[in-house]
Amino acid sequence: MFDNLSEKLQRVFKNLRGEGKLTAENMEAALREIRVALLEADVHFRVVKQFIEAVKLQAMGEEVLSALSPTQHVVKIVRDEMIKMLGSHQAKLRFANEPPSAIMIVGLQGSGKTTSTGKLARWLSKNGHQPIMVSVDVYRPAARQQLAVVARDIKLPIYAGTADETKPSELAKSARREAVQTGRDVLLVDTAGRLHIDDQLMTELQELKEQLNPSEILFVADAMTGQDAVKSADEFHKRLGITGVILTKMDGDARGGAALSIRQITGQPLKFVGVGEKFDALEPFHPDRVAQRILGMGDMLSLIEKVEGSIDQKKAEEMQRKLIDNEFTLEDFRDQIKQIRKLGPLESLLGMMPNIGPIKDLKNVKVDENEITRIVAIIDSMTPRERENHMLVNGARRRRIAKGSGTSVQDVNNLLKQYAQARKMMKSLSGMGGMLGKRMGKLKLPGGLGGMFGGM
Repeated sequence: MFDNLSEKLQRVFKNLRGEGKLTAENMEAALREIRVALLEADVHFRVVKQFIEAVKLQAMGEEVLSALSPTQHVVKIVRDEMIKMLGSHQAKLRFANEPPSAIMIVGLQGSGKTTSTGKLARWLSKNGHQPIMVSVDVYRPAARQQLAVVARDIKLPIYAGTADETKPSELAKSARREAVQTGRDVLLVDTAGRLHIDDQLMTELQELKEQLNPSEILFVADAMTGQDAVKSADEFHKRLGITGVILTKMDGDARGGAALSIRQITGQPLKFVGVGEKFDALEPFHPDRVAQRILGMGDMLSLIEKVEGSIDQKKAEEMQRKLIDNEFTLEDFRDQIKQIRKLGPLESLLGMMPNIGPIKDLKNVKVDENEITRIVAIIDSMTPRERENHMLVNGARRRRIAKGSGTSVQDVNNLLKQYAQARKMMKSLSGMGGMLGKRMGKLKLPGGLGGMFGGM
């Protein structure tokens, strides 16, 4: 996400620092590079123009040019203007004063409306709400069945409708009644899409809007389509009045132009981003955190929230104790890997780390998920006694473990060697670990974050 833009902007700042002193000339050169970087990231040209003008107005002031660390001033100005461009603050969902709140999910066909409806339902359920879903797409074959499959997978209710209900308005009316009768506080309405915007589609959506009086109309856009997504969002807003945007496939978009343009062009906030295929891969959009990631400052708050929601705190605290006391076994190692994998792809986690100091190159690390699967398979193929005491694993046992895990003896040897080296390092750092544990106890990091990073 934003990899190309992030790399180019960091190169600009590095060049500025190399100048030693900031002048009007090298600042102009830097602004030209920033402009090119944004345009190459597929940011709308109008948004780029406004952004560069705003940065230039502040960066070319005497206070910045004569400062002791002018480049830091410029980075701060770019960060602040980028946050403004992205929306200044997180735009939270709005709910009706009296439940159920209706949320219409709209967009073009193929943008990911149905999947996003399921992801949003799951997110709402995890955050204290009781959603129910309904598909009012009566045109696309099996559209309603598709949402039913999604509902089954995330174990949340859906109003399936009857054979007599063939109009979107009828389905929406019955679904609202079902929500009231079953005590559901949010009704998610998955609407029909088209390959292009037409009057029939808009008329139908406007009728649904009048009938439901929704608290939110969320436009679902595919980030991979770049400025086409921004253009479609703008047209939907002009004709329907959307209240926010869900941008899907953000994990596959290295440019990020749509995310950086949507707020400025439509005037409506980006509320959620889809960052994967799984139903838990939907994240609220935080402009300040995204700006920091783009500028290489990391996104530790999002990482902590991921840990808080996924890691078993008791297990993490126990793991931290074992690390300090040098009681870390192969079984603990396997359990730690499984805990960390709950957080999602490891490369996305590394991308949240600040691009500074000894961890500045972590974002370039390519994690082989298959290698992690092999490690777990090898440890699973050991007996409980072997996992407890790796010294028991002799040549014959290694051959048996390799055969049982579908790997080679060399793979088993490599794992045991790495594990032994890790234990040796942990033992030498046990004193430091005790001090670290005490400090983390004082910090009260959520979700056993200290234990997780100790294991990593």
